[in-house]
Amino acid sequence: MNNLSDLAVAVILGSVLAVGLLLTVAGMPRWAAPPLERRVAPYLRDIADPMGLTPLHRGVAWSARWRWRARMSRITAGIGGSDAIRARLARAGWSASPEMFRLRQILAGLGGLTVGTVITIAAAIRGDANAATPALPFLLAAAGAFAVHAWLVRAAESHMRRVREEVPTVLEFLSLCLSAGESLADALRRVGDVGAGELTGHLRAAVLAASTGSSLTDALRDMARSLDVASVDRAVDQLVAAIERGAPLAQVLQTQAADAREDAKRVLIEQAGRKEILMLLPLVFLVLPLSVLFAIFPGVVMLRLGL
Repeated sequence: MNNLSDLAVAVILGSVLAVGLLLTVAGMPRWAAPPLERRVAPYLRDIADPMGLTPLHRGVAWSARWRWRARMSRITAGIGGSDAIRARLARAGWSASPEMFRLRQILAGLGGLTVGTVITIAAAIRGDANAATPALPFLLAAAGAFAVHAWLVRAAESHMRRVREEVPTVLEFLSLCLSAGESLADALRRVGDVGAGELTGHLRAAVLAASTGSSLTDALRDMARSLDVASVDRAVDQLVAAIERGAPLAQVLQTQAADAREDAKRVLIEQAGRKEILMLLPLVFLVLPLSVLFAIFPGVVMLRLGL
């Protein structure tokens, strides 16, 4: 028991020393120096961020204080699956790099490992440890890394769902702008400036890419490829084909908007069908057994009493 207590105290003191050294190194001026993008951003804001959506002060960009994460991202650069993570980050609408996401997973795993270690030490001090207690830190570390991945998957699904819901409205607005005599670039810029949804944010990025040297069709294709939403893919393909062939864009967008609304209705009907099945589960496994039990139990009691 004394050996376990001494070991627990040694681990606690070593952890406190490591945290103190890490905070000391992170607070050094060489590590806390502002990065290049922070120094250049105020001079390029009117071009790269005309809407003023990028925070420049430290109160909002809290992660700017931890510059050591940018250096530690080099450690995570060699981990595989960067292309899949980059695609999923784009679908979720996150601006983080795959290396930073891997770093977030590592930090979550370290957090779970720390919590598990503290619980294991506390159990050892109290004498409640058993054979499965040493595996608790590793299980919590794996759970932390998996929780970050599940968070990304859920964010990607939610982002894609919001994009699908906005497609008909955005296409109809584009069709209205084109019918009023505006060009496609001006219509996209107007929709991006007026709208405040997820899809309009991607349209702003596409217009910005087209304004900085890329062609409009390539920017729209890159946007559709990053979103990976079927209705957006069809709309962009039809729009690019109409641009190349000289077809009327307003009519094409109206047709795509109608198709997107039909897809939304179909998805809603499918979701209603799945929810209907889920609603039957408590009826079958809870209400029906209780009803049978209430019907049979009095008879069973009467038989036991011999009445």
